Amino acid sequence: MTQATNTAVPDTKRTLFSKDIQWTNYALLGIFVIILAVFCLTIPNFATWANISNVLQRNSIIGIVACGMLLMILLGGFDLSVGAVGAVSSVVAAAIIANISLPLGIVTALLLGLFVGVFNGFFIAKIGMSPFVTTLATQVLITGIMFVGTAAQPVYGMPDYFTFLGLGRIGPIPVPTILFAIVAISTWIMLKYTRFGHYIYIVGGNRAAARLAGINVDRVTIITYGLGGLFAAIAGVVLLGQTNIGQPASAADWPLTAIAAVVVGGIPLSGGVGNVGGAVLGTLLLGVIANALNLLGVSPFWQPAVTGTVILFAVGIDSYQRRRSEMR
Repeated sequence: MTQATNTAVPDTKRTLFSKDIQWTNYALLGIFVIILAVFCLTIPNFATWANISNVLQRNSIIGIVACGMLLMILLGGFDLSVGAVGAVSSVVAAAIIANISLPLGIVTALLLGLFVGVFNGFFIAKIGMSPFVTTLATQVLITGIMFVGTAAQPVYGMPDYFTFLGLGRIGPIPVPTILFAIVAISTWIMLKYTRFGHYIYIVGGNRAAARLAGINVDRVTIITYGLGGLFAAIAGVVLLGQTNIGQPASAADWPLTAIAAVVVGGIPLSGGVGNVGGAVLGTLLLGVIANALNLLGVSPFWQPAVTGTVILFAVGIDSYQRRRSEMR
């Protein structure tokens, strides 16, 4: 009983680090607002609703993935297989919807994503493999099976009305943005108000202390990775709604882009601290910068360099804050 009581009290360094993270979120929000203002004043057509809704629509998919990645990073891990999960979910959904039924296709795709996430979580929690090795192997395995099953060819035959999910609007708001908001709000509620959400923070902060406190760390790990796979599958179905084609070669950049969005949002890779607002803000910031570069006619070859610079800057701030916290 004494051990559980002691582990429930956060240590001073982590509390101070959490305050630094909150300060970083406010600072990032200020930077985001300033960048928006500068772009609105200097870039033609940037401030139009047509362009803003385009930014929201294009980045909502990676935002959904980033919410799942956030959970795994809070746990102290990450998932390199989310791109493969998104691709295979869209391919499987396309094949079933084209040949059997729409509801069955969507449900099967989501269950497949959940299964892959649980599969990753099992090997990480029960076998003791590192998240990097496990999810990288899963990514290669899924991609290989998918390419063999489809002969690396797209899956056609989707009904035209399905594009409403990826390209439609409810009023002025793109449907993918509404889905992104639902996922983000659900993630926020889970992390803030549920016991399981608190367990994610505790396990990510100190796995050994979490075990001493009586938390089933393996179960938390498996469920968290399952949710990450489910969110990737949701994004894959939305992607199918945008393209209306099940494309095996799609979503290859999702893992690094989602990790970048979370890190740029001021959330450290060390785990245990952070919130969904940072992931949402990081997603929008990267999306706005990419959109501005497109409007300015900057070569697509330069855009990854700009994104890399932003990531290095964000990680540098994260590392600096951790060193300050450790010195206190």
